[in-house]
Amino acid sequence: MSATAAAVAQQAEARTSAYAWPFLFTLAAVPCVLAVLQLGRLHPDELFQTLEPALYRARGYGVLAWEWRAGIRNWSVPLLFSLLIRLCDLVGIRDPQAIRAVIAIPQFALHLWMLHSVFRYAQRRAGAQGALWATLLVAIYPPILAFAGRTLSESLSASPLVIALERLDRSDQPTRNGLFAGVLTGFAVVTRYGSAVFVAALLIWLLAARRWRQLPTLLMGLALVAAGLGALDWATWGNPFHSFIAYVRFNVLSGGAELHFGSSPASYYVLPLLKATPIWVWPTLAALLWTQRLRVPAWLFLAAVYVAALFSTPHKEQRFLYPALVLLLFGGATEAVRLVQKLRQPALRACALVALCLLTVGTYTFHTELEPQRGDQFRAIVTVARDPELTGLVIVNEGLWGSGGFFYIGKPIPWLTCDWPSDPSFQMATRNPVFNRAISYDERSLPELEAAGFKPVTRIKQATILARSAR
Repeated sequence: MSATAAAVAQQAEARTSAYAWPFLFTLAAVPCVLAVLQLGRLHPDELFQTLEPALYRARGYGVLAWEWRAGIRNWSVPLLFSLLIRLCDLVGIRDPQAIRAVIAIPQFALHLWMLHSVFRYAQRRAGAQGALWATLLVAIYPPILAFAGRTLSESLSASPLVIALERLDRSDQPTRNGLFAGVLTGFAVVTRYGSAVFVAALLIWLLAARRWRQLPTLLMGLALVAAGLGALDWATWGNPFHSFIAYVRFNVLSGGAELHFGSSPASYYVLPLLKATPIWVWPTLAALLWTQRLRVPAWLFLAAVYVAALFSTPHKEQRFLYPALVLLLFGGATEAVRLVQKLRQPALRACALVALCLLTVGTYTFHTELEPQRGDQFRAIVTVARDPELTGLVIVNEGLWGSGGFFYIGKPIPWLTCDWPSDPSFQMATRNPVFNRAISYDERSLPELEAAGFKPVTRIKQATILARSAR
């Protein structure tokens, strides 16, 4: 390449890189905005393992699940969210959905950081233009759109793993980047203890790759985070590492998760994994392993070890797949774009890149549990919470762990959940005049609610809001 052609190429690369931050900012905002506008839940843990304990810390009321009585969780994330709730209270923000938007700010920052890491990783392999396409593939992936703005431990744990792997991939300052990666993988474990599998896999990969300069500094970073976790548990639970030890005893040593939540065969994950993974990922992985002569990159090794651990663990849930899916998209998107860049005709390259995007978005058509549920009901709860005359609420066709909790009601009032008019909670709510608002999902028990004096006032798709005068 001539000096003139090289200069032109460098200028084009610089112009493309200049567009990166606005592009990344927009992409990172999408899942956070969706989570705040859609509401609903991917899993009850989204609320009862983060938002409810945070509300309890901030205001002194909230539903504390059994994990927070047994000490099987650490307080790192709820304490952060509790500070944001206190800040909202201080400046006069009391609307539950507005508070949820404030809580989404650190999630947005984390997701933006992750997408920037995807861009940096891809840029070193496919140039700035290729990196934009690779980042787009990751950002529009339906599970990431669903999870990245949610307060689930899987959501909070996956991003630090991607950021850590990108830092380890850098050729400069290996010891510093190893320390940084150790801190980030430590954070991934603190937010979700199940991510300890990734740490073990990463240490094995570093040993196999003979990364002697990065291994000790990564261990140092992990030790720093572990020391912080020990201090946090000591301050909140009374003993260092109390939550981690309790987690291991319950989920690993005693089989408590299997006993309380059930077990499934290894085949449980096969169909969700095939449905949730874009079809282009599999030939891309095959081509990568062929050209690399079976040398497995870190992101693929971590994902494979983690999925193998999931298959062998008795208690299974589809949401557990999410961190592995993110890693597959993180590395697979870059490799797919590199393969497309080898096509000589620009029009063919453009069509192939668009096809990759369409196939990625197309996974949304294969329904799995990796999608928000009951958004109408949660939006109805928030609507009721804004009513100044609200004194008590009954939610029909829902249980406690599927409800919006105190967080989305936003005030310490009596509220109940029930499934049928024959339930004692329904009978009590209809007889007690304090309960002057009701929400029926799928029109369950509407005649019985109307017979008790409730009248429909608003309908939000599948959710109906009813009201009666307080007596």
